[in-house]
Amino acid sequence: MKDQRSPFHRPNRRQFLGQSACAALGNLSILNTLLNLKLAGSAAAQSGPTDYRTLVCVFLHGGNDSFNWLVPRDAARHAVYTTTRDNLALPLNTLRPLNQSGGDGQEYGLHPNCPGLEEMFNGLGGDTAKRRAAWISNVGTLIAPVTKAQYLAETMPLPRALFSHSDQIDQWQTSVPQGMTQLSGWAGRAADVLHASSNTTNFSMNLSLAGNNLLQVGNQTSQFVVTDQGALTFTGSYIGDPSHFHRIKNAAHRSILAQQYANLVQQSFSGLTRSSIELQEFFLEQFSSYDDSAVAALFPNSYMGSQFRAAAKMIGLRQALGLHRQTLFIGFGGWDHHTELLDSQAPMLSVLDAGLAGFQRALDAMGLQDSVLTFTSSDFSRTLRSNGRGTDHAWGANALVMGGPVQGGRIYGTFPDLAIDSNNDTGYGGRMIPTTSVDQFVGEMLRWFGVAASDMPYVLPNLGNFYNASSSTLPIGFLKPGTWS
Repeated sequence: MKDQRSPFHRPNRRQFLGQSACAALGNLSILNTLLNLKLAGSAAAQSGPTDYRTLVCVFLHGGNDSFNWLVPRDAARHAVYTTTRDNLALPLNTLRPLNQSGGDGQEYGLHPNCPGLEEMFNGLGGDTAKRRAAWISNVGTLIAPVTKAQYLAETMPLPRALFSHSDQIDQWQTSVPQGMTQLSGWAGRAADVLHASSNTTNFSMNLSLAGNNLLQVGNQTSQFVVTDQGALTFTGSYIGDPSHFHRIKNAAHRSILAQQYANLVQQSFSGLTRSSIELQEFFLEQFSSYDDSAVAALFPNSYMGSQFRAAAKMIGLRQALGLHRQTLFIGFGGWDHHTELLDSQAPMLSVLDAGLAGFQRALDAMGLQDSVLTFTSSDFSRTLRSNGRGTDHAWGANALVMGGPVQGGRIYGTFPDLAIDSNNDTGYGGRMIPTTSVDQFVGEMLRWFGVAASDMPYVLPNLGNFYNASSSTLPIGFLKPGTWS
């Protein structure tokens, strides 16, 4: 069944308004840390960081076939890839060449529909000093390092419900693959430990352009759900509706909320709801007044283009919102290509490529490139072996990381042997056992973000199985020296 979150299916007006009303009400129950909008600076944050840093997660729902996104380009390894992938292999002469500067020293190419990311990897505007993109190869959910022998003998703990969409999405977003009941995500837990000391208001530091997600939910902090048009509010009216039904409905909502209630729970809910509505309206006011005309043309005219443009505006609003630390969540669905992989993935990669490249160009033009890290996540990659015309659920995947702090132009991690039944294959048609954990990938970004070593066990409970958070080195090494502590 097609993923309904696909950006190729923009909701119509009725669906959007219905979702907006529900989301605005739904947000009220989770905005329990948000107070008034014109908030004064918090005393706790006065000794916090003076710089601004943002993590942007682009989640590819459904499981992107990332071994047709990043492909070996040397003759020997490409021959193995071609044998394994059979009718799904991309011809060598169609790949966009990546010119590594360091990394693992191997030759790679990108899917032919990714000219923007080719430029980001090889150098923005042809300038090799501006290599903005890197790939982390074969990264996935792990509790501890696992070899093929250990996997087959089941002598090491493994993530629960491997190859399941919902479970693997949750595990990427929580970084707790043991399967324990987990109601918070790693970005939410990072907000738990950073928000009070890093930000100067009580405005949520975790903003989502893709509805509610687990990644940004903390144990003490909440996410703030918005749209590419700003916040979800009770203001406005149906365009062309002479009865102004929407305005009348909103006036009725406000009248109900303005009442004084004898019941303490009712009165508290009413007060929280009013504050939440004011918060949404304050954000909408800030968002609508932000002038991004200088970079608007850099974003493609697509649904994802509007998402990335909105994200750039939210980053530009960090100071106005009092957010020295901020995370953004963007979702892109429809990657579950069990059939017609080549025909389906190609146009989606074009959309993704144009959005990501436009976003990074805009950040550079705004002078914000050194304070933003953008990365991709997905449920999992796909089986290397074709099922006929598509691929099935697998495990280890290739992930992109992009931004000024990245030592770009390199492939990090250990790219697997793509031969069927290799030491990297679980034994089921090319399901790659990850050689880099989600914890290592996320842990490096969180060191840049400012999470202290002493807080890492709370934010990433399994990180110690792969890396000493107090180390003077990084778990992977894709960040530039001097950009982290």
